[in-house]
Amino acid sequence: MSDPTSSYRGRLAPSPTGHLHLGHARTFWIAAERARAAGGTLVLRNEDLDAVRFRLDFVSAMLEDLRWLGLEWQEGPDVGGPHAPYQQSGRRSFYRAALGKMHAAGLIFPCTRSRRDVLEAIGAPHEEAGADDEPVYPREFRPARDAPLPPLEEKIGVNWRLRVPEGETIEFVDGNFGPQRAVAGRDFGDFLVWRKDDVPSYQLACAVDDAAMKMTEVVRGADLIRSTFRQILVYRALGLAPPRFHHCPLMTDESGVRLAKRHDALSLRSLRAQGTKPEEIVAKFG
Repeated sequence: MSDPTSSYRGRLAPSPTGHLHLGHARTFWIAAERARAAGGTLVLRNEDLDAVRFRLDFVSAMLEDLRWLGLEWQEGPDVGGPHAPYQQSGRRSFYRAALGKMHAAGLIFPCTRSRRDVLEAIGAPHEEAGADDEPVYPREFRPARDAPLPPLEEKIGVNWRLRVPEGETIEFVDGNFGPQRAVAGRDFGDFLVWRKDDVPSYQLACAVDDAAMKMTEVVRGADLIRSTFRQILVYRALGLAPPRFHHCPLMTDESGVRLAKRHDALSLRSLRAQGTKPEEIVAKFG
């Protein structure tokens, strides 16, 4: 039961690109527990921007699996709320407005370089770049600060990147891992805010939505710590205050490999089919 006097607002932000596994479940359970302990509001946001992997049946499955696990949310695509819509596919106008604001301030630039171009420029083997993260964008690929900035097209067909403050140390205190710091231009480079297939990047969409939905704390996996530095710069570019952050350790399989949606045997759906009870799963999270 949420407390109407509590200002805490947390969220669950699943992506419907596969069935939720034990790692997702633990992170979402921690997020729900932190909201419950604070007497706050828990929001569920359907992060369905990945049109390539998104499937409608995964949407209904993730809502069903989370409720089966015992999680409850006060706002979301299935229950409504004051910050609707709660699916990112319906929030494009918010993202486009944010992109326009950064463009007007001269904080972004168009990029025609491919990921392969970037990897070759920094001498990184393709298989070591990490599919879940961006390689550091080479500074020699940047246009000069005084270079003319082309207008934003109605339908965007080129990547747009945010120019990071070269050499600046970005810091935040994580609720679980403590002080975190990274140097812009060294630990991460100019990053995507809008993709050439005319879709906002995760960094832009996530920061815009967390601000618009008035999140006070973002609970998510430790694999997104580097994204947090980028999103702090998105908040800054938009004149917004970032929320607090709490990153959770990642779960691994028996061989020590981080769980992913390809681990179907460890999905909540498979465990349910095997007769596993939700309390047995939650007991593993304590």
